[in-house]
Amino acid sequence: MKNIIIASTSTIHGSDYLEYLLPELSVFFKNASTILFIPYARPGGISHEDYTKKTKIAFLKINKQVTGIHTFKNPTEAIKKAEAIFVGGGNTFVLVNQLYKNKLLTVIKEEVENGKPYLGTSAGSNICGLTMHTTNDMPIVKPPSFKTLGLVPFNINPHYLDPDPNSTHKGETRQTRIKEFHAYNSQPVIGLREGSWLIVHNSTITLKGKLQARIFEHNQTPYEVKVLTELSKLK
Repeated sequence: MKNIIIASTSTIHGSDYLEYLLPELSVFFKNASTILFIPYARPGGISHEDYTKKTKIAFLKINKQVTGIHTFKNPTEAIKKAEAIFVGGGNTFVLVNQLYKNKLLTVIKEEVENGKPYLGTSAGSNICGLTMHTTNDMPIVKPPSFKTLGLVPFNINPHYLDPDPNSTHKGETRQTRIKEFHAYNSQPVIGLREGSWLIVHNSTITLKGKLQARIFEHNQTPYEVKVLTELSKLK
């Protein structure tokens, strides 16, 4: 039994942190009064404490309390005792490195597969896939492995951007980078656009939000899927 939200981003243009997701989160976390926040990805290099304060403000709008995992002496026990888990965005390399350092990947996977609600945004969504290879982040630290939680049978590319036909930029597009990934790896990749998310309930995976997602499969032409498409067969 799994209950997961895998969101492309925490903030969309013109809204406050997590604001666009709050109606969904009020239902998703209906049975949790307190959420354990994992701030390890540290967007912009901010402190764990400052990141947690920002998250607390957002969740107070739906009457939820937030506690940062960094405040616990034993983070493994904190995850086991948590009512729900939120892993925020930032740098995926930093996040994964810290999760390995604290030996938390296995316990998170076990708890989530046993039904504990999990929200991931950006980097926190990247780690739901089989590996973190399709992150957009700079490798500013070196984690022991690129293997992540494997809660879904594919990889995620949050903040997916379509090629701009009017741009004079000659560098690689996001689609090109994913094609390079598939030269060495076979698992599918979901390009999640800003403001879209996947909701996982048991074995069902459904696209939600306002925008379509782009699907990349090994040796196949990329294609679009509409909101409310069920993606459980993507492997």
